[in-house]
Amino acid sequence: MDDAQIIELYFERSERALSETAAKYGRLCESVAYRIIGIREDAEECVNDTYLNMWNTVPPKRPDNFRAFICKITRNLSLSRVKYYSAKKRGCGALVSFSELEGTLSDQAPFFEDGGEALGRAMSDFLRTQSADARNVFMRRYWFLESVEEISRRYAFSQSKVKSLLFRTRERFRKYLEKEGIEI
Repeated sequence: MDDAQIIELYFERSERALSETAAKYGRLCESVAYRIIGIREDAEECVNDTYLNMWNTVPPKRPDNFRAFICKITRNLSLSRVKYYSAKKRGCGALVSFSELEGTLSDQAPFFEDGGEALGRAMSDFLRTQSADARNVFMRRYWFLESVEEISRRYAFSQSKVKSLLFRTRERFRKYLEKEGIEI
């Protein structure tokens, strides 16, 4: 079933929308959630919360890119779980990836005042100017939170090449933010 048909099921308030969503995107959502949280049971709970969120959000929203929409919901729910764990001083795999960005981004920067929308726009604009390799590796590491090892296997790169691409892209992103006058 294609995405438009699944969205129509949501608009019809058919419970079949949930089963079709799970069949098509369940493994992707589980992968995203697990990479962020690192605990299988919590990842499954976030995926279930994703389906509930989808049910409550569609309608009235009609996502243009259903795959991206569901991944964003899963990611945001998973990151909320990470905040819970870090508040309780528990460990979490996502914190390692985000710590790499500390030299580039400050959590005190003004672009977080709007919930990160300005940062998202700046990052999208920046990534459009990058090579496909740099863009894909950056997104895999900081959006999907894949490990360097996973990325190197996915693209048949050495781990040192992945690390180098990440480092150079972070540096270019930092310079881009400075050039755009975005305080970091």
